[in-house]
Amino acid sequence: MAEKGFLSLILHAHLPFVRHPEYEEFLEERWLFEALTETYIPLLLMMEKLWEEGVDFRLTMNISPTLCSMLEDELLQRRYVHYLEKMIELCEKEITRTRYHPQFNQLAYMYYHIFTQSRHTFLDKWKKDILSCFRTLQEKGKLEIITCGATHGYLPLLAYQPAAVRAQIKAAVVSYRRVFKRQPKGIWLPECGYFEGLDSYLKEVGIKYFILETHGLLFSRPRPKFGVYSSYYTPAQVAVFGRDMETSKSVWSAKEGYPGDYNYREYYRDIGFDLDYDYLKPYMPSVGSRIFLGIKYYRITGPGKHKKPYNQAQALEKAAEHAGNFMFNRQKQIEYLYSKLGGRKPIIVSPYDAELFGHWWFEGVNFLDFLIRKIYYDQSDFKLITPSEYLRLYPRNQKIRPAASSWGWKGYSEVWLNGSNDWIYPHLHRACELMHTLARHKKVSSLKRRVLNQMARELLLAQSSDWPFIMKTGTFAQYARKRFVEHLQNFYTLYYQFRRREVEEDVLRILEDKDNIFPGINYAIFA
Repeated sequence: MAEKGFLSLILHAHLPFVRHPEYEEFLEERWLFEALTETYIPLLLMMEKLWEEGVDFRLTMNISPTLCSMLEDELLQRRYVHYLEKMIELCEKEITRTRYHPQFNQLAYMYYHIFTQSRHTFLDKWKKDILSCFRTLQEKGKLEIITCGATHGYLPLLAYQPAAVRAQIKAAVVSYRRVFKRQPKGIWLPECGYFEGLDSYLKEVGIKYFILETHGLLFSRPRPKFGVYSSYYTPAQVAVFGRDMETSKSVWSAKEGYPGDYNYREYYRDIGFDLDYDYLKPYMPSVGSRIFLGIKYYRITGPGKHKKPYNQAQALEKAAEHAGNFMFNRQKQIEYLYSKLGGRKPIIVSPYDAELFGHWWFEGVNFLDFLIRKIYYDQSDFKLITPSEYLRLYPRNQKIRPAASSWGWKGYSEVWLNGSNDWIYPHLHRACELMHTLARHKKVSSLKRRVLNQMARELLLAQSSDWPFIMKTGTFAQYARKRFVEHLQNFYTLYYQFRRREVEEDVLRILEDKDNIFPGINYAIFA
């Protein structure tokens, strides 16, 4: 029997560009190391195994340009291997320390296996080139990789300067072509932020589709005939898909969704705060503060402070159960939608942050693995699909004007524009005005070209939506403010050197080495 509809799972893999060669170690670089160990490597291993075992699947994944840049950076690759070796050493100590506590000892061995497998896979099997593994899966037709804003700049609040929007999108597409050797079909708009007219910028660079938050599509004009369960075309003839709320809630919500199950691992209980500091000191930051180390021995248990030891076997049983429940709900949902859409097969679009799986929700990658296998083996009501495949099935679509929107708190930019971070935007707009003016210089010396290219890098990095987001949440807010100010300081240092015609090449070389994102950048993207 032919399928009645489709499910499109879309993962958004992004981290801000954090690279500090001026320090021997830097705390925030752990964001990358933890995401590699807990999310990116497990996801790749899962997909490779599905391919080897003949399980047909489709996933869509955005790997942001900043993340790509960090994954291919030799300094960060070396530091990641060093991080793994330190964690393996700590796990060995934990195996000895917990030898008289069978439950904890078993978990110490589990973490030892995770870190040793990550080291072997990353260093020996993949030769540190993780991006080529993603590229191979795309070439096999199982994974569709899409792009994002160059540095995840929040486009609705940069729209005051069209040059800023164009630069974010053009730099992203150029980076994608260099890394993945093809044109990107789709884009994950940073923070799903959309403003009216953004589709024309996407059309300029050949983007075929993008993803919107639910209300951004439902409040379109005219009203979308099929809700969020179909593709549509914008006035610029770019396709748009809307997020399904039902699948979102069941996976995102820690209270009502699967990740809050009491059998799953407790994220917020970590040996970094449980054990004696002197014992952990060799694995803590040199500044002397405690941090999560990623070794967690307890399950969620319940809402109180008392926690029971984690039982991996029970947690995996729950992940399989939840995958079965998710699949059953999609079968019923698609059966109902198919009866209402007049013969058009519905698509359920389910976008998630990739780091939710494995990092925040420890069993999340296992959940995806169980789900994909169950969809393939246990039912025939729907199939996994990518947005571009759906567009090939349905090339004719209703034309709509999507509404300005974002995801996040309240859905209309408030996370990125509030009292904690609104001060940054006049500075960004002013810097972009200057960059736009200088970008019109076509005939410049090779040295001045390097200056202009580095100015473009610094401005793009200052535009990252991660900085206002972190300022709003309050966690690492001082670091976010520092990064924003530093990038603008670097921008203006080079700007005044360019204007005075007194370029200090030593200063330029230092900045090129530190902020080395987008090696082939052309400052003319701001023209």
